[in-house]
Amino acid sequence: MNLSRMLRLCLICALGCEHVDYIRALSQDHRAERLAKVHATMGKMCLKRQACLTSMYLANCKFPQLNRFMSVRAHGHTYYYVPTMNIQRPSTERDYIPIADHGLIGNLRTAALVSLDGSIESYCVPNFDSPSIFARILDKDKGGHFSITPTVSFSTKHNYLPSSNVLQTKFLNEKGVVSVTDFLPRQEDSKSTRPLLFWLIRRVEVVRGTVPLRVECAPAFNYARDPHATQIVPDDTIPLQFSKQNKVVFTSRPAASPYLASGASSQNTSHDPLTLDLRFLPESLLDNVPVPEVSLETLNLSAKGHLGLAAQTELTLVEGQRVTFVLRIVPEHKGDGGSSVDEEKAELLGLDYQKLMVGAQKMRSKDDPVMTSELLDHLFVSTNNYWNSWIRKSTYQGSWKEAVHRSALALKLLIFEPTGAIVASPTFSLPEYIGGTRNWDYRASWIRDSSFTLYALIRLGFTEEANGMSLPCMLPSAPYMEFIFERLKNKNPDGSLQIMYTIHGGKDLEEIELLHLDGHKGSKPVRIGNGAADHVQLDIYGELMDCIYLGQKFGRPLSYDTWVLVRELVDFVVANYKKPDLSIWSVRVKRECFEAKYQCPYRREVRGKERHFTYSKIMLWVAIDRGLRLADKRSLPCPHRLQWLAARDDLYEEIMHKAWNKDMQAFGQSYEETDVLDSSVLIMPLVFFMTPSDARFVSTLKQILRTPERGGLTSNNLVYRYDVNKSDDGVGGEEGTFCLCTLWCVEALTRAGEYERPLLQRAVAMFEDFLLYLNHVGLCSEEISESGEALGNAVQGFTHVTLISAAYNLSRTLANH
Repeated sequence: MNLSRMLRLCLICALGCEHVDYIRALSQDHRAERLAKVHATMGKMCLKRQACLTSMYLANCKFPQLNRFMSVRAHGHTYYYVPTMNIQRPSTERDYIPIADHGLIGNLRTAALVSLDGSIESYCVPNFDSPSIFARILDKDKGGHFSITPTVSFSTKHNYLPSSNVLQTKFLNEKGVVSVTDFLPRQEDSKSTRPLLFWLIRRVEVVRGTVPLRVECAPAFNYARDPHATQIVPDDTIPLQFSKQNKVVFTSRPAASPYLASGASSQNTSHDPLTLDLRFLPESLLDNVPVPEVSLETLNLSAKGHLGLAAQTELTLVEGQRVTFVLRIVPEHKGDGGSSVDEEKAELLGLDYQKLMVGAQKMRSKDDPVMTSELLDHLFVSTNNYWNSWIRKSTYQGSWKEAVHRSALALKLLIFEPTGAIVASPTFSLPEYIGGTRNWDYRASWIRDSSFTLYALIRLGFTEEANGMSLPCMLPSAPYMEFIFERLKNKNPDGSLQIMYTIHGGKDLEEIELLHLDGHKGSKPVRIGNGAADHVQLDIYGELMDCIYLGQKFGRPLSYDTWVLVRELVDFVVANYKKPDLSIWSVRVKRECFEAKYQCPYRREVRGKERHFTYSKIMLWVAIDRGLRLADKRSLPCPHRLQWLAARDDLYEEIMHKAWNKDMQAFGQSYEETDVLDSSVLIMPLVFFMTPSDARFVSTLKQILRTPERGGLTSNNLVYRYDVNKSDDGVGGEEGTFCLCTLWCVEALTRAGEYERPLLQRAVAMFEDFLLYLNHVGLCSEEISESGEALGNAVQGFTHVTLISAAYNLSRTLANH
């Protein structure tokens, strides 16, 4: 292993450590000595503007213990690196947690980010695009959080249960180990008539010893803009044996919002009041261990900017004790049976308590059951079984199976079950560059991203996702293709589609800046909504038609009426393929901004420049090509076939002549700027526009593989989308390498590697390097910084889609070779 690769591995630190110490041994011969004095020095390492790490002195360390760590020979010395322990020291002044240090849980309605130190950092209820109640990842002081953390120093582990989206966090120290299991419930059987419980469940159980814990629940309603009232009241939703147990009720008061200003739109300020309650269920799992005592009390965090009281409790749990905390939206129709029954009353009446409880449950509303230990166990088991049974339908047997299946499970979390829409990411406004302004809301359904997502799931054998029998959302009436076909019935007056829709199918995604929030590590502004919804991005028709075409291979054949809608779409493409657009990377932002306590009354518009982008032209060719293939394969009527054929051929010739830069021997970003490299052109062989062995494409690929200093886009085996210094998108600021582009490059290398063996070897190296940048639970963000830090919204669906596609094709190619 060479030194630069070792340093890179240290930086990304797959174990989740933030820092890595390097130990230099003066000689291999000294290993045999009883004790070796090791002088630990930190070599200065510079990756662009990133200077590294700390130094340490390691004494009384036997060198054989270092055999388990990685070593490298360089300049006559042997270097070792040792990951520092992931030690957390509780503090009232908690800083931001890196984006990568989070796991994701969800229920196909919404999702929550859970940090490595046990805090719910991002959570919008009841839907993906609802206002947040927890957004600590965007403002560490007032964003809102739900944390469960030891009050003593600890190390932490994070993992998903096998083949599941149930997340487990373990806190460890020498005196004890505690496990926190987080999930949003799902029914095991998708055909169940029981309503889905919109509960956030956090199960705390001590595995060994004794652990003191602090629990804080501090909601910040409506993106921390609405004040709320907090009450501690008797809990009437638990069995009576837990006498005198209270719960905390949080009720938002949007009418009292300090951000309510005259002339402000309803989306900016006004929402219906939301009521949450925090309940708990203490249990003893061992005969000789008492049930733990839990007492909730209020906590005033107004000094940090909170607009209402939080709830807290401190408790010390021992082995065998368990407490389950449940945060939910309070049902409109509360139950009136079951909670007044206890075992003593049942015994006096000569009734079986368990049977009595079953009967009492029936008296309550189905969305407000009595919270018993049996119910919580059932919710846990059914949720875990739901994920297990879904991923078992995968037919993938290739290499990197664990990473592929984790990506599939992550994609499943992005599906909005009621409509079949797929969000690009469940998070919003996480920065593409720390301290930068490229912070966008991805909680919408992009036609492009969603089409590729369906493609990836079909590749893994989830053909039900295509034919609508059980689809991503497991509802026959709400498949993603049905979601799209509904949009085709409601096209814009000129026959076009929007590039994105709300998860409910709406077209209004007004973009707003929330200047009262600090932004992740000070990366402002925080944005909600997306002003790009009305962009002209003509490439979406290619991705959509490719998705429809692929779906026809596995799914229900198109009806005549649906074919007419699809045919009209191709006619629109043929009529507009000569026009410029903003393409895949475009940015045009309309926004209103709101400062704390008052409205900041300005609107401004940043416009990207419409051009004839090469990527868009390729995807327009794809749209026409797939339309022709569909007509031929299904023998469907195509009255404009000759016009389609002529347009497809004309587009191909146009791209080859106008996008090609003879001097650079590469395809350029656009007809107007052929001297600007853009990694989106790597899509050419992936969509069968061009054979991967074509000299023009191979030359373009090799140019992109060069470092930025040598005119390329690849740094440290990661690929930038383009050079922001050469191509101005109107936003400004810097960005990291794009995971999507890196994985497109892997797949392009794979396809070209069938003809040039060295390129296939490069594909394997690049892909395995990329896998090292996945976080500790196998999730991807949008971008990666030069120092290996995750950037952008997480979890990013497009990244996981391209990971699946790259692994699928690379594994298949290697098997054939």
